[in-house]
Amino acid sequence: MVTPTLPSDDRSSRHPGGQRADRIDRLRAFVTVAELGSFTRAAHKLEWPRASVSLAIQRLEKAVGARLLNRSTRQVHLTHDGERLLNRARHLIEENDRLESMFLPPHLKLSGRLTVDVPSRVGRRLLAPALPGWLAQHVNLQLQLQATDRPVDLIAEGIDCAVRFGPLQDSTLVVQRLGQVDIVNCASREYLSRHGVPHTPDQLLTQAHRLVGYAASETATSDSNTFDYRSEGVLQRLELPCQVLVNSAENYIACCEAGLGIIQVPRYDVLAQLRDGTLVELLPAFTAEPLDVSILYPHRQNRPPRVDAFIAWFRELMCPHLEPDDGGACNRPQ
Repeated sequence: MVTPTLPSDDRSSRHPGGQRADRIDRLRAFVTVAELGSFTRAAHKLEWPRASVSLAIQRLEKAVGARLLNRSTRQVHLTHDGERLLNRARHLIEENDRLESMFLPPHLKLSGRLTVDVPSRVGRRLLAPALPGWLAQHVNLQLQLQATDRPVDLIAEGIDCAVRFGPLQDSTLVVQRLGQVDIVNCASREYLSRHGVPHTPDQLLTQAHRLVGYAASETATSDSNTFDYRSEGVLQRLELPCQVLVNSAENYIACCEAGLGIIQVPRYDVLAQLRDGTLVELLPAFTAEPLDVSILYPHRQNRPPRVDAFIAWFRELMCPHLEPDDGGACNRPQ
């Protein structure tokens, strides 16, 4: 059995981009390819030419004297020796990054590319307005902000962390639950003038009300036409027609404002519309269960400091918008 050893500091190999990768860059390329399972995705995340990633892996395998990856036309898998090297390579990369930033002033300490995925409304209403101040404190950090409302595969898509609302699918990801947001039922004044204002859930049927349908993905349409509410502590569900189905929170609220139906949405998301009368709250005694708000990230012993820094900052940003909840991280001292 070949025992992988670390490559020597070959000064003839230098940074990619027409030049060759140095020792840490070779390890960085290996770890990124191993995590994403693709040379193409790794090149995109590293912002290298694909040929530079391939060359870095070849030079690393030659230096350690072992084949680290099995390549096929569609997938890349670690060999046994690659699995043995992976955790040590991660540790060396993180230690190198810490050493390089040890004596830097605070605003220069965090560096590299950070990829974050958040719901579209959180991205527009909460994150984007606050980002200039945070990024000014970390001038060497590059943020890739993805605003989606669909489930994502963090590891396969190279995402460092994601913010999600509602129940989560079982996975190997680390989940930090922050707290909950209350749900409000609302509709536009123009819509209510046509259908009437319901005072009980039964009137949603007798007055022929309809919903704006919401499905975050093409396959998640089963609950798009249901109105959920609690009555005497029991969750109830009504099926109502919907003429329009959307897959983003932005369009969901916009269609409600246009008079296309009733929506059930986190209250903080429509506070402005409720205050200025664009939307009207309905059935306040019959609301859906609150939604959990969570941050998800891959389990990694040596997580980059930039990920921890973003999680801590986002928690501080999000917590004032959450309801008191003893089980959430927002109500636990750090």
